[in-house]
Amino acid sequence: MDFAIYLNPIFQRENCSSDRGVHFAMKKMTNAEIRQSFLDFFRSKDHKIVPSAPVIPYDDPTLLFTNAGMNQFKNIFLGLEKPQWPRIADTQKCIRVSGKHNDLEEVGKDTYHHTFFEMLGNWSFNDYYKAEAIRWAWELLTDVWQLPKEHLWATVFRDDDEAAELWKSETDIDPSRILRFDEKDNFWEMGETGPCGPCSEIHIDLGPERCDKQHIPGHVCQVNGGCARFIELWNLVFIQYNRTESGELEPLPARHVDTGMGFERIVAVLQGVASNYDTDLFQPLIRKIDDLTGVRYESYDGVAHRVIADHVRALSFAIADGALPSNEGRGYVLRRLLRRAARYGRKLEKHEPFIYKLVPVLVDVMGDAFPEIKEKHQYIAMVIKAEEESFGQTLDRGIEIFERTVAELKKQGKKVFPGSAVFQLYDTYGFPVDLTRLMAEEQGMDVDMEGFEREMEEQRRRAKEAQKFRFEVVDFFKDGKEVKNSEFVGYSELRSKVRLVAYHENEFLLDRTPFYGEAGGQIGDQGRIYSEDGSVEIRVVNAIRSGNRIIHIGEVVRGSFEEALKKPLIAEVDSRRRKATARNHTATHLLHKALKEVLGEHVNQAGSLVAPERLRFDFTHFEKLTREQLDRIEETVNEHVRRNHPVEVLFRSFEEAKKMGAIALFGEKYGDTVRIIKIDDYSMELCGGTHLQATGEIGYFRIVSESGVAAGIRRIEAVTGEAADQLLRREKHTLARIRELISATDEELLPKLEGLLEERKQLMRELDTLKLRISQYELKPLLESSLSVNGVRVFSSRVEADSVDVIKKLGDYVRANLRSGVGVLGSVIDGKPFLLCVVTDDLIKTRNLRAGDIIKQLARVIQGGGGGRPHMAQAGGKDASKLDEALGQAKEVVQQMIREPKA
Repeated sequence: MDFAIYLNPIFQRENCSSDRGVHFAMKKMTNAEIRQSFLDFFRSKDHKIVPSAPVIPYDDPTLLFTNAGMNQFKNIFLGLEKPQWPRIADTQKCIRVSGKHNDLEEVGKDTYHHTFFEMLGNWSFNDYYKAEAIRWAWELLTDVWQLPKEHLWATVFRDDDEAAELWKSETDIDPSRILRFDEKDNFWEMGETGPCGPCSEIHIDLGPERCDKQHIPGHVCQVNGGCARFIELWNLVFIQYNRTESGELEPLPARHVDTGMGFERIVAVLQGVASNYDTDLFQPLIRKIDDLTGVRYESYDGVAHRVIADHVRALSFAIADGALPSNEGRGYVLRRLLRRAARYGRKLEKHEPFIYKLVPVLVDVMGDAFPEIKEKHQYIAMVIKAEEESFGQTLDRGIEIFERTVAELKKQGKKVFPGSAVFQLYDTYGFPVDLTRLMAEEQGMDVDMEGFEREMEEQRRRAKEAQKFRFEVVDFFKDGKEVKNSEFVGYSELRSKVRLVAYHENEFLLDRTPFYGEAGGQIGDQGRIYSEDGSVEIRVVNAIRSGNRIIHIGEVVRGSFEEALKKPLIAEVDSRRRKATARNHTATHLLHKALKEVLGEHVNQAGSLVAPERLRFDFTHFEKLTREQLDRIEETVNEHVRRNHPVEVLFRSFEEAKKMGAIALFGEKYGDTVRIIKIDDYSMELCGGTHLQATGEIGYFRIVSESGVAAGIRRIEAVTGEAADQLLRREKHTLARIRELISATDEELLPKLEGLLEERKQLMRELDTLKLRISQYELKPLLESSLSVNGVRVFSSRVEADSVDVIKKLGDYVRANLRSGVGVLGSVIDGKPFLLCVVTDDLIKTRNLRAGDIIKQLARVIQGGGGGRPHMAQAGGKDASKLDEALGQAKEVVQQMIREPKA
């Protein structure tokens, strides 16, 4: 293939302005052409081009987001999976929101930090090694893309003589431009233990004018010197060692190549612009922000434009891959991203939602390379708009909390707004720190920024600890010799002749197995394994997957595992349980389709559980489903059950399956050939689970519950077949018993029940009124005998109350009958102590006594807190045993406040 059709540049050094640096006069390629030329180049080198993995790593609990090209191949490096192809290339979607070089707060302030980016990469799994990786990298950069060789530098690990010599023999780089560095720059490790190896980086010199450290005395521009003149283009990692727990390096039996090139950076270089944000990846977004805000990017420092353009990319790809803004985990990261973008929008005087309007522009730029954002663009925009609207309300709430905090601080005579309060506003309410500072200055207050930074540092420490990249996978069957993965035959066989090939405690491997290993939401099979002579029997309680292996978990009934190793065995799946599971799995596909029909195409699967006794289906939707919607969904599923659609299993290439309209689910990995479950012309999904032959075998589908499990995620639980039949019988018997108890026919049942409930409510109201009158009657003589403290009547008493409303009514009674005084009531409600303080109007005016001040003092006794208005305040606590002590201190607290009147 002639790659020159993509780029025929002629590079030359130009006289440049001080902010532009080295320019190359060339025919520019678009970002799409650059991406395609990379993939085409490695396709010509016999690499399999694979799609990007989702940015949500569903099968890796150590990561919030996919943050490197190697993430989807981690199990191959760890020896848990065999590669499908020895050579692979792709462009991987990545999100980085923490770490030394990816601090979220730096994004937008410079022109090279990003939260979302693409990583171009090529891999060799025990195939080619250093020579080819180095030769092909140089060929692509200098022959195909024609970057000037005199501006390129190569670095190698200090002890990697092999790589240094290969740079000399495989390329025509100037040998003086081959530099050696230590572990910090040129040694890659997956984690504290595990695969690792030296790396070789390619850097480009963009000219002295690009240095951004010229103002620092003694700074010297050089590779890895920390300035913007020399930038890394490509990192070639040679994975050849395993780091043991003792820190020793052991040679790996299989050596791999893992390379990564930042796409945004290479596009900026090839397009001859000074900033990633000046490329055609960002400029359409930035121009749209110009239009929406009326503020030109070039008219100021551009920070707000860069933040918004960057963050809408990260948000859109994360939402397309199944994440949603929330208050925890990756959802919390997305919420912070969106609120940060919205805050910067306010700096451009955009107070109404507008970020969602950038989604169509992003689709125009990247939708062809990543069709998932094109397919889900309406849903992405809807999520972002809803979150923008929510943040508008949150910002108002933040202002309210700020004003209340300032009032309390001034009351205490303090003039410094505490760092902890700044952090709470920022972290909990997304309130801009600079806005907090501005508002504090307007109130004549300083801000404790050191305290805020301490809180931020603690949050970073917690986040770093939570995202620590650890690898603790233990494969008991990898003992230095190759153990064959089980051949799964369970689609067509439930009873198979097998051999046990390895075991560890109660886990074992078979040479072939009919047992389905837990995957795709479907739980593992159960059954038994036995020898024909009856000497060995093992009860299989579960089957799970580890990489490509199916690991069986069993309990020995007769014989032993050691004996089982020597005998031919029969593996038999519990067919009744498997059939019940298949009913629920096929019903799950019908439910998914029905949800899209009733609620809209924005609905996508967000998780599932398929078990013999029930099914659980999580899906994207923003509000609780109505009774009418649930009825329609249930009716739709059962209509297709009655139609008895045939259920077909098809095998197609992944690309062909997508063209057919098959739904691919979030978080699943797909190879070249995929398995499709096609239910007539109604539903078609990629699925590896077990299914029925026709929908009529489901029998009956019944929704049991609908609930919310996270922001934007709803959950339906349902039953089918025998479980649905048992549910209907229980409901029938319960209904019959209710009819007997209230002596009603079917027609009379609801009216009679409603009448009984209304009658009960009326009786409860009357009972509450009676209890209140009794309590008031008991309080009256106590009020008349209340003591005077420095001329102020103070009354305190414990009362019986089963709700806060009752004790407040008693407080009103006390306040009215005291005429002039302070009253404190206490009660234990639902096991928790509760205090109420009332102060008459005359004492508020003449003695400056406030119920809120009194209640705060007393609340400490019961280990609680509270507040309220001057005439009435309340407090809850933790220690009910201290309630009487708190009531006993009421007179002392009032006396102290009279002795030390407030200004």
